Amino acid sequence: MKEQKIVIIDYGMGNTGSVKNAVYTLGYDVSISNKKKDIERATHIILPGVGAFGDGVGNLKKLGLIDILKEEVLVKKKPLLGICLGFQMLADRGEEGGAHAGLGWVGGSVRRFNVREKEFRLPHVGWNDIVLSDDSELFAGVKRPIFYFVHSYHFVPQGDGVNILAVAEYGEKFVAALRADNIWGVQFHPEKSQQEGLVVLDNFLQITS
Repeated sequence: MKEQKIVIIDYGMGNTGSVKNAVYTLGYDVSISNKKKDIERATHIILPGVGAFGDGVGNLKKLGLIDILKEEVLVKKKPLLGICLGFQMLADRGEEGGAHAGLGWVGGSVRRFNVREKEFRLPHVGWNDIVLSDDSELFAGVKRPIFYFVHSYHFVPQGDGVNILAVAEYGEKFVAALRADNIWGVQFHPEKSQQEGLVVLDNFLQITS
């Protein structure tokens, strides 16, 4: 096992098992947990997610996870990777099912695709090319930037301090990956994206805080 200790946050709304299997395949010490002591011991934190924005943030609150995650990510600057809903919840607000406050760790909002739904069905499900817009360590070694997506909403960054790493297109352009200091977010599912997804996960897990 490699030295890093990875915690996948369990808040009842992520495909945590698939993410854990992918990380374990790469040779890391990984656990699924919502316990304070495990999060404190982690070197890297992954926030996955599948489902509705408001429910996700609500579950984090109910489980008392927001304060400990703030301490470890915003104060101690541990690397965090948000995946799909886990990425979207980093925003200031989300529009899914009404207006909801997000974690507010990355400036921006999450809105529904503005597309012709007869032509572009929602949710957007399946493989999609992404265009790398920055020479990022997250995508080092990726040979074919094609990843698996499942979403009807996407992150619209706002303000300073946000570096867009990749964009994709589904009726309109949208952010596929970004970085804000020690926080990374991807709209696609690296754990479902075969070899290229494993490369992205491994790159993140090799980043030091």
